[in-house]
Amino acid sequence: MKICVYGAASNAIGKTFQDAGHELGEKLAKRGHSLVFGGGSSGMMGAVARGTHDGGGHITGIAPSFFNVDGILYPLCDEIIYTDTMRRRKQKMEEMSDGFIVSPGGIGTFEEFFEILTLKQLGRLSKPIAILNTDGYYDSLLEMLRHTAETNFMSEKNFALFFVSDDIDKVIDYIENPTEIGFDVKELRRL
Repeated sequence: MKICVYGAASNAIGKTFQDAGHELGEKLAKRGHSLVFGGGSSGMMGAVARGTHDGGGHITGIAPSFFNVDGILYPLCDEIIYTDTMRRRKQKMEEMSDGFIVSPGGIGTFEEFFEILTLKQLGRLSKPIAILNTDGYYDSLLEMLRHTAETNFMSEKNFALFFVSDDIDKVIDYIENPTEIGFDVKELRRL
């Protein structure tokens, strides 16, 4: 499978996250998967890419052409695809990937997660989505989503559209064998 991993570009993140990113990339590679990612050499992106490389996996970086400057992109990508815009970058990642893992990240990662979640909610994407909740990183975001459901701004059924775990193996297992959501996503438009 070609698995897209979203994650932070910042190197200011802690060692726990860097180590989890490397382990994720290495396990993806050892399980025979290819990495599709934003092409960055730093942060979670760089850690996942290094892990994938160390595990012998294929790496495809997708980046806007204005990122093509020294030190920004991971230098050992097997393939780099340049796009004109950030928007086109996300679209290309969505098109190329068979599943998505959302690792810890910032605003860009949140945007990527909410875009694929919205596409899945609208029935425009049927690929599996998993959140790697390393060290409880996404607990507050998940609490916000629970509050959103409790106040009727979204259906509780939206939680069936993605999987959450702090266990890397369980996250990959889910991407490989996602559970059926158990309802037609068209129902979400009526709620």
